[in-house]
Amino acid sequence: MPSPIEDYALLSDCRTGALVSREGDIDWLCLPRFDSPSLFGALLGDETHGRWSLRPSDPDATSQRRYIPDTFILVTRWETAGGIAEVHEFMPLHQTRTDVVRRVVGVSGSVEFDTELRLHFDYARTLPWVRQVGTPEVPALHATAGPEAVIVRGEAFVAEDHVHRATVTVQPGDTHDLVLSWFRSHERPPHPLDVEDAIARTRSWWQGWASGIEHDGPHREEVVRSLLVLRALTNKDTGGIVAAATTSLPEEFGGSRNWDYRFVWLRDTALTLEVLISHGFLAEAHHWRRWLLRAIAGEPGEVQIMYGIAGERDLAERELTSLPGYQNAGPVRIGNGAVDQYQGDVIGEVLVALEAARMAGLEEGDFSWPLQRALIGNVVDELDRPDNGIWEIRGEPQWFTHSRVMMWAALDRGVRAVREHGLPGDAAHWEEVRDALRREIDERGVDPELGCFVQHYGSHEVDASLLVLPQVGYCAADDPRMLRTVAQMEKTLIRDGFLLRYRTETGIDGLPGDEHPFLACSFWLVEQYAGSGRTEDARELMSRLLALTNDVGLLSEEYDVAAGRHAGNSPQALSHLTLIRAADALAGHIGRAADRR
Repeated sequence: MPSPIEDYALLSDCRTGALVSREGDIDWLCLPRFDSPSLFGALLGDETHGRWSLRPSDPDATSQRRYIPDTFILVTRWETAGGIAEVHEFMPLHQTRTDVVRRVVGVSGSVEFDTELRLHFDYARTLPWVRQVGTPEVPALHATAGPEAVIVRGEAFVAEDHVHRATVTVQPGDTHDLVLSWFRSHERPPHPLDVEDAIARTRSWWQGWASGIEHDGPHREEVVRSLLVLRALTNKDTGGIVAAATTSLPEEFGGSRNWDYRFVWLRDTALTLEVLISHGFLAEAHHWRRWLLRAIAGEPGEVQIMYGIAGERDLAERELTSLPGYQNAGPVRIGNGAVDQYQGDVIGEVLVALEAARMAGLEEGDFSWPLQRALIGNVVDELDRPDNGIWEIRGEPQWFTHSRVMMWAALDRGVRAVREHGLPGDAAHWEEVRDALRREIDERGVDPELGCFVQHYGSHEVDASLLVLPQVGYCAADDPRMLRTVAQMEKTLIRDGFLLRYRTETGIDGLPGDEHPFLACSFWLVEQYAGSGRTEDARELMSRLLALTNDVGLLSEEYDVAAGRHAGNSPQALSHLTLIRAADALAGHIGRAADRR
């Protein structure tokens, strides 16, 4: 059985990531990218679906863990009856190879470690051909499965029924390195890794990146860790930013709300881009804009809401039978059916983020503004089309108020680009359409009796996405309609002190079951409280939210308050970027980066 979701720490090489439990189990690792098939899949089943365990032989051993400051080098300190030892784990940031390093370091006494390797390629659908290829002095295990292979160096494993076991003993000052290296099976294995050099380079890279973080407000430690998470989820080659490191971790334990988040949503990426820009990282904006140009190149009318890490378009959703799901919450899905949805807010998010980059000093290239102009044309063309909304409902499309506001924002940013930056475009027409859309939203997106914004036209329900309206400048945070909207949210969407996305019992999403509070929504509420003068409410909610981070500062998608546990995919970019925005709001930085004038 896998560990609780909050018990996992992330290792990352900015291409893929491994999840390591408090018990010393790597239960999730997809190679060589986040969206590749898993090698270790116990997270969505049990040890028979792939796991690499490393922990003291002493069953009563206890542990504490931390990241080396401003890095993703994980240090787990084990205390046993016989002594103390540490495991230092990381994924080297390398240009041409993919490795996982697990270094055992003796501190005091004598500590024996057991390690168990269960290699199950392709989402546990393929058992590899495994052979010993090293020497007694440098033992190595070579495993091949179709197009992929790994080599594990550092210990002479003994095989028993597809399980490979070994024992490592360390004394004070001893170091013992176990290194797993991935490669394509038709190629020669990569040469042995220089672990000392890899540790130094990896530490230097992460800390060098973190040294560029600009933050002058409260909760600096949490903000820095969250920015590091966003960087860890960003592919260093392509610039694509995945929404989370995992697939199919359940929003409802035992339920079917299980989705694959290892792709690049334009919305989530645009929001990530804004917080990176507002904290001093303009180079990442340039890298992502180039990714965007490649991904949506061609006919603007064919733009998708999400893409693969390198801009792939074919993300068809399918179900796996080889993995039973996290604590049997099935089905396990790879790909995501939302790729075929129309979500009217997405282009607005992209245009808002690109304006932030423009105002931060990123100059428009030969294709970047023509692309944005074409996207604005797409908004105009689709103006009369209902959509599936930010929450990707699988019920009937609706006229979602949040989506309509983000279409307004796209047009507004187009007008501002022409009027304020002198870029070419039909600002007069865009302004006319924008203003007409505002009149429509003000009339149809507000409940005539309650005086609050509504989830969609014709509804009396509220939706947490309405908290975005003041962020993009549609109205002020203390607009009477927003204040009434918040009051209605507090009445109908607060569960155990945190905010739900919407009421699932209305059937709007076309899915069975329920879900837990979505953490990004509560961080948005912190921002709203701060913007409308409810400072103490903002601080109190922020404190309760930060208490939900795990021992190494990570957040998943949702939180099960009753059980006191994380739920949904993890670590989740949207949770971390909204944490950063909430901290910024508490420091007085209200609204999107481009509107802080």
